[in-house]
Amino acid sequence: MMHMTFYWGIKATILFDFWKTDSWLSYIITLIACFLFSAFYQYLENRRLQFKSLSSSSVNSPPPPPSSSGVSAPLIPKPGTRSVAKTASVLLFGVNAAIGYLLMLAVMSFNGGVFIAIVVGLTVGYLVFRSDDGGADSAAENPCACA
Repeated sequence: MMHMTFYWGIKATILFDFWKTDSWLSYIITLIACFLFSAFYQYLENRRLQFKSLSSSSVNSPPPPPSSSGVSAPLIPKPGTRSVAKTASVLLFGVNAAIGYLLMLAVMSFNGGVFIAIVVGLTVGYLVFRSDDGGADSAAENPCACA
């Protein structure tokens, strides 16, 4: 039976039926895996934001003047205008979204230790990988791991 409220204990099922903990060793390994996975999420988010800033800074040309009809840019960009950095940013967004949702589902095991391991992992990952950017991309700041 799945718990629907937070509980403390070493018996937990994380994400899949085969990922069950029934001893202290398996529980501690699971907590370490959750911690590392959530810190890795912050690392990938840092890489994605760097690729995003790289792709936006690679287009330094001023915008063309608006035409007489008031349209300044085509609705459909020309093929080949996407850079490698933008493609990498898009791919990392997808991977990051998947990891974020997996972390959310792991928290929904309602095990207190798993919850704490993921929150501490996200916090340490943010401290190590993302806290030195000086708020360069504050619009992308979102405390939710699944966003």
